[in-house]
Amino acid sequence: MTNPMAGGLAVLALAAATASGQRTPVFRAGLDLVNVTVTVRDGQGGLVSDLAAEDFVVREDGRPQALEIFAPAALPAEREELALNLGMLFDTSESMRKDLKLSQESAIRFLEAIPRARDLLLIFFDRDIRISRYNSENQQGIFGRILEAKGEGFTALYDAIAVYLSRVAETPGRKVLVVFTDGDDTTSQVPPQEVQRLLRSSDATVYPVAFPGQHNRNSSEALRARAFLYSLAELSGGRVFQPTASRELAAIYQSILDELGTQYVLGYVSDNAKRDGKFRRITVELKRPGLKVRHRTGYDAPRDEPPKPPKKK
Repeated sequence: MTNPMAGGLAVLALAAATASGQRTPVFRAGLDLVNVTVTVRDGQGGLVSDLAAEDFVVREDGRPQALEIFAPAALPAEREELALNLGMLFDTSESMRKDLKLSQESAIRFLEAIPRARDLLLIFFDRDIRISRYNSENQQGIFGRILEAKGEGFTALYDAIAVYLSRVAETPGRKVLVVFTDGDDTTSQVPPQEVQRLLRSSDATVYPVAFPGQHNRNSSEALRARAFLYSLAELSGGRVFQPTASRELAAIYQSILDELGTQYVLGYVSDNAKRDGKFRRITVELKRPGLKVRHRTGYDAPRDEPPKPPKKK
């Protein structure tokens, strides 16, 4: 079966890629396996890493699903489902100019703290989108690229996210996207509602690191930008962080690292074979009382294209 996000995403990412000089993304067929990355905390907010497969009940639109994959990150053995594929979106637009130094420090300190990813996709965006891809053995020169960034130009945040999602759509393993931005967008071809729809069909977890930007924090522009970033985190099972000083960065990175080290990847094949493109809600329940879970809210099912009418002779 084709990946459920491929059809719509290919069109939208094409617009973003064309505007930024990138090639059109190509999607390949894959199994219709639904992966859900789950973070579990106890009543005091502590992370829980000692659960077994039988502790989880995964439902799709209220119906229990049979788990095909159970991969806890706490296990020392390497699992394909747990391999870390890290994406970093770095806003270098004019609206980030006064926060750029803190943003650069944030990105560098995060890379210094996080274990080396199998695959790192670094995307700088202002009006244009510039992509660098690094494997686990070749991640030299990243810090220099980050420090060379200048705050100028319009902001294509939505386009940048669409391009990222297109690039990782068929990548196995955990997809973790950290976005350094103020949430402002001034020039994207892809509207925010489409980005949210695309994210619903992705298994990427998004952690926005939100900066104040040039707007007053209570202005309508700032509130709209912040609401969009919160929607990314909620849809994907991530969290939003809002640093205002360097001293806050260490705690933010440690929080993300702790989550990545204690997550669970659950995979199932949906019992709903319809290819109707409708949204399917995912809920994860725990048999152990007193625990709270965070995960993506659901996904858009694949949709079959209607048959084309025969050509007239």
